[in-house]
This record gives sequence, structure tokens and C-alpha cells, in this order.
Amino acid sequence: MKHASAQILEFEALRELVGRYISSPTGRAELARLNPGTDRAAVESLLAEAGEAIVYVRAAAQPHRAERGAAITLRFDSLADPTAALGKLHIEGACLEGQEIHELLELLERASDARALLVAAAERFPLLAARAARMGDFRPLLRELAGRIQPDGAVADDASPALARLRRDLERQQRLIQESLERFLREHRDEGVLQEEFVTIRNERFVVPVVAGRRRRLEGVIHAASGTGHTLFLEPLETIERNNELVRLREEESREVHRILLDITMRLGGCRESIARTVEIMGALELAFAKARFAVDFGGVIARLSPRENPRLALRQARHPLLEDVLRRQGGRVVPFSLELAGAFRTLVVSGPNTGGKSVTLKTVGLLVLMAQAGLPVPCEEAEIPLFDQVLADVGDQQSIAESLSTFSAHVVRLREMLETATADSLVLLDEPGRATDPDEGGALGVALVEDFRRRGCFTLVSTHLAALKACGASTVGVIDAAMSFDQRTLAPTYALRLGVPGLSAGLEIAGRLGLPAALVERARASMSEGRRDLARLLALLHEKLEAATRREADLAREQAAVAERDKALANKWAERESARLRELDRHAQALAEQFEARAREVIAGIERDGENRKFAAQARRRVAQARREFEEQREARAIPGRQETPAGSRPAIVEGARVRIQGIREPARVRRLLGPERIEVEAGPLRLQVPVAEVVEVLEAVEPAPAAGVRLLGTHPAEGTLREINVIGLRAQEARDQVDKFLDQAAVAGVREVRIVHGYGAGVLRRVIGELLAGHPHVTGYQAAPAEQGGAGATVAALREQ
Repeated sequence: MKHASAQILEFEALRELVGRYISSPTGRAELARLNPGTDRAAVESLLAEAGEAIVYVRAAAQPHRAERGAAITLRFDSLADPTAALGKLHIEGACLEGQEIHELLELLERASDARALLVAAAERFPLLAARAARMGDFRPLLRELAGRIQPDGAVADDASPALARLRRDLERQQRLIQESLERFLREHRDEGVLQEEFVTIRNERFVVPVVAGRRRRLEGVIHAASGTGHTLFLEPLETIERNNELVRLREEESREVHRILLDITMRLGGCRESIARTVEIMGALELAFAKARFAVDFGGVIARLSPRENPRLALRQARHPLLEDVLRRQGGRVVPFSLELAGAFRTLVVSGPNTGGKSVTLKTVGLLVLMAQAGLPVPCEEAEIPLFDQVLADVGDQQSIAESLSTFSAHVVRLREMLETATADSLVLLDEPGRATDPDEGGALGVALVEDFRRRGCFTLVSTHLAALKACGASTVGVIDAAMSFDQRTLAPTYALRLGVPGLSAGLEIAGRLGLPAALVERARASMSEGRRDLARLLALLHEKLEAATRREADLAREQAAVAERDKALANKWAERESARLRELDRHAQALAEQFEARAREVIAGIERDGENRKFAAQARRRVAQARREFEEQREARAIPGRQETPAGSRPAIVEGARVRIQGIREPARVRRLLGPERIEVEAGPLRLQVPVAEVVEVLEAVEPAPAAGVRLLGTHPAEGTLREINVIGLRAQEARDQVDKFLDQAAVAGVREVRIVHGYGAGVLRRVIGELLAGHPHVTGYQAAPAEQGGAGATVAALREQ
């Protein structure tokens, strides 16, 4: 990337904006090295990593993080600059200060936490985890050194046994000296020799203040005098030895502290390469998360790099981040724009009024390209860019008094440099080429420049007021016109970019609105050629019609949204009413079933009172229970959530052998034969039914259905028809009894003459319960243990009476 273009496009200001999200010196150092790159693999890696960081930051900001399995916020604040400490680690015999060690250990501890968090989330954030995994694992070293250096850099008492002992001795010695001096003060309190009654320190020795004129009355050593000379600081003779011992202990403590610091320094120096790499990676991680927080605040996305063989420059709802930052503080908002250049169409000519946003549009495109190629999110809803080898920009006034360059001269010098370096992989930004000279010559120069860059295959954005360039956009293949629109009533710019139409400069209208005499403006308009006036009127009419069409389109979109909202509300209301109606019907059906069951119990109780009819009462009770079960099954089948009848025209054809779901029957059925266009015969478990085709709710996939309720078809008995069985092994006694009772009813209705009940051996509970049921069951004429080849004592064969 050309430095001049990065400077023109304010990339450094953008770097400072991103720097607001960085707090540590290592992160700021990493940001200082951030520049747009041209290596596709490296750029894509940075973009992908920033994309993961955005997901991480958004996940960490969500409430209920634990339930969502989201990320934990990483902290990079309050970290000191480790540069000096790292430099000392490379010097043989150098010793780090306590504060340097504490700051370095704190950084390593924070790095270990970040490493653990990201590596644990490797499945969700593989790129961040891979970068974090390259950091050293310092947890064993940190555990060993934990607590040895305090936050203020002091060495803790328990950093070594010798230091702990020395500090206990120091404390005891200081207490002895304090007590000795306090006795001295009490003894001489009434002699008039003491200036004040307190103990202080001079030259690292404990002393007392005495009156200068009465010094000779006291024995001891004078260590200092006050500024006035009226007070001397005396070390009494009796405390000299104790102070000497205190000095010796302090020297030993200092030597032990130095030994501990040197030992820790050597321990850190042994892994200095890993520490240096970890510090660098921490800076890179902080930059990645700074990019993410910038993206969240500014609505940024990760741009896609279009393939080299099919380059495409597409921005949707793009905004200039620096302009947006300024307008936010002022309470305003940026008007976003969208554009797309691809294939043969790689040149965009933007025209429109002064202060309408043409230059900002060019700068936005250029800066967003630089940001993307630096691995930064771009403030858009969607972005795709080619990988440019350079961004060449001539935007703004390059006038230089120092170099004796006029505006036009500086402009031409810059154009020459661009022409010398532009390639097919370059992005070219031309702000009003041919300006500051004769309009006809300037227009001709601008057209020639655009044509040259177009032939080279450059992606080129041009802003202009010149008619020649506007005409070039309308008449040249591969060039697209665009207009910065403005309100034709107020002549105020709207900053909206409209593709496919040249813009109006409206210079005379704006001049009149800003106060120039109307007569002067009219004379200027009259001096224009008839063709220029016609062109201006045509463009004004075109813009007016486009504005009207845009308003109608917006009104239509609002109406469609309102209709969709009304439809949704009506659908929800209908669903609620239908649900309420179904609930009411269900309650009513349940009440009727309960009334029927109560009445049936009364009738059966009356029958039971007659001893001769007890057998019929038991049979009636089973019939009532069966009816109740069937009622519940049909009610549940009709209430299966989410089931909808399939329209006859869209469901698969009903053929013999197909599996279908019949309205009111819970189990799937199989089509046995077609009885005509409107009726079919189906087999549902032991039942054979003839039903209308209209009652087919769903045609199922052709998969062999699992037997219902443990029933399985075994084969054909030569004398007694179809043999069926039920397996109740593993069920509780009452569950097995109910299952077998229901099974016997179904088998009797289906005309089965013999059934087998598999209950297993176990403790014999199921066999006994099944035997009791069969002994009194109205459908059973007899039962016995199954033959050895059919299960022996683990199964029971029952004969059913003919219905």
C-alpha cells in the first residue's frame, strides 16, 4: 500500500480510533505495526480471526452466559509495559526489581487465564485457540512464585525461611530500641534537656530530639540538627549497640532480598523466549478483541476477499467510520451508501452538487479497502473486495508552497505518479480530475485518465462536475454513472448515492439560494449554451422522476410490511381462537366420557348384586375399560401437535401395501386393497377396516412398521388360523395385565383362535397374574404352558372362543 494514499485516506486517524479499545502497552505496540497487507493468506487469516473475536465478544455480552455456553470476557487492562523487564532477562547477571517482577508475573497470569479459556473453547473459536495455544503454560511457575512478590514490589516475608527469620529479628530489635528510648525519655523528662518527647529516625538509626544548648548533659552520638540549629538528634549511648545490631540485620535482609529477586529473575530468564512470545501474542489477542469491540460499536462486518479470477467490489450500506464518530458526538448520523463494481464494469463516475458527499464516498471506499486488507472489520452490512496491490488516491488539494506547486501542478504530479505505478490489481480514486484548469481541457484530461485506467483493468472511482466525464459514464462500456442526490426543493444535499444516473451540480441554483443576486444568476444561466441548458433541464427532470419513483417504492414497501403484519396478527388470532375451541371440545368430550363411565359403573353394580350375573358384569367392566381406552387413543391421535392433513393433490398415491395414517386411528395402517376411487380396505393392527379415502390423513414412507404393543405375527397354524403373541417381559404386574387384556380383546375381534403370551420365568409373578386373568376372561376357553419349542414355562398359550 502506498503511504501517500494511506495518509490521504486518514488511515492513521482510523488507527487512533481503534486504539480507544486498547489499554495495554503490548496491545498498542501491536496496533502500531498494523498496516494493510497484500498477502491473501495472511489477510484472510487476520479477517477470520477478527470474525471469531466478534462472535466471542457478542457471546460474552449476552446474559445467562452459562446457559448459552458463551464466552467469558478477557481482560487486558492494567497491564504494565514489560519491555524493560524483558530486556534485562537477556542480560547475564541482571536482576529485576520487585515491581518489574510483579508486573511481569501479573501479565503471565493474565496470559495463562486467556490461554486456558480460549483453548477450552477451541471447537467454537479454533483460530483464537490456536494463537493462544502458542503462548507458554506458566501455571506451574506461577504457583511456585505465588505470593513471593507483593503488589507494591516488596518481597513477602515468607519468600524464604531466612527472610522470615531476619524480619522477625528486625521487628524484635526495633521493639527493643523503641522501649529503650522511651525509658530514656521518661528518665530525662524533668531535666529540661529534651526538645520533644518522641522517637524518630536519622541516618537509619533511632534517635531522640534534644535541646542544642544542653547537649553536653547527655551521653550519646549526634546524627543531625534541625534547620534552625535549636534541635539536635541524639542517639543515646545505651542504644548504640542495639542500633548497630539493627543495621546489621537490615544489611542481611537486603542481601537475602537481592538473592530472592536474583533467583526469580534467573527462573524467568530460563524461559525468556517463551515469555517474549507470550507477550507478543497477548498484544495480538488484545488487538483482535479491540477489532471486535470496534465492530460491535460501529456495526462492522468482516469483508470477503473476492477471487482473483472474478474480482468484485461490493459494499452494502457502507459508512465512513471517522465521519460517523464525529457525527455521533454531535447527535447526527451518517447516510450510508451501496455500490457494486464487477466484471467489465470497474469504473464509477460520481457527480452531484458541491458538499454533496462525492469526496467522502471516494474516501470511504478507499479507507474501507485499507481496513479490510489490514484485517479490520468494516462498517457495512456486507462487503466484498478484491485484494488490491495498492490504493492510489488523488483526493483533496495537494498544493505545496514549499515546492512551488500550484493546485493544478500538484494535481498533475500526483496523477503522473499514479499512472507510473497503477496495475490491473490497483484501486484508483480520482477526486475531480482536471480541476483547477480550463473546464474543456480539464474534461478532456479526465476522460483520457479514466480511459487509461479502464484499459489497465483498474477499479476506478471518479468524482466530477465536468460534463465530459458525465458523458463518458453514460456512453462508455464498463463505466457506470452515479449521482449524489439532493432535495430539489431546498437544494440541501441528502448524501444518498444513486447508481445509474449522472448527478446535477446545481451550482447556479445553490448560488442563488445562498444569496447571490438573482439577476446575476440569470445572466450566468443565459450565457450557457443551449445544449448545456437542455442537459441541465433533462437531468433535473430525470432526478425528479427518480425521486418520485423512490418515494412510491418506499410507500409500497411500508404498505407491504403493514399488510404482512396484519396477516400475521390475523393468523395468530385465528390460531388462538381455534385452540380455544379445540380445548372446549376436548373438555366437553371428557365430561361426556366420564358421565358414560359413571352410568356404566352404576349398571354393572346393579348386575353384580345378582350372583348369577357376576360373570357378565366382569365382561361388561372390561368392555367399558376397552371403550374408554379407545376413546382416549382416538382423542390423543386427533390432538397430535403439528399434524396437518396433506392435500390430496400433493400427497403420494395410495396403492396396495402403502402405509397410511387414518383419521381417528393412532397406529399406522397398511392398505390391503383398493375398493374403488373413494374407498380402501386397511389393516391396522388386528383390525381390518373399510374407510373412505378422504379419511387418509397422511401417506407414510414405505418402511415396515414396528409391531404395536408388543404384538408380533409369527406364522400360520395349519388348523387354527393366524397365531399371534404378546411379550410382556419387563412390565409390572398391573401393566402386563392391562396389556394382555387389551390384546385379547383385539385378537377376539380379529377372529384369532389361539394366542401366545410370553411372560418369562423370573419369580413367576407375571405367569401367576396372567393365569388369573385368563381363568376368568370371557374370550378364553382354556390355556396352558406353551410347548418347549414355543417357550415352555416362559410362555402361556390361550385358546379363544369363536365370536
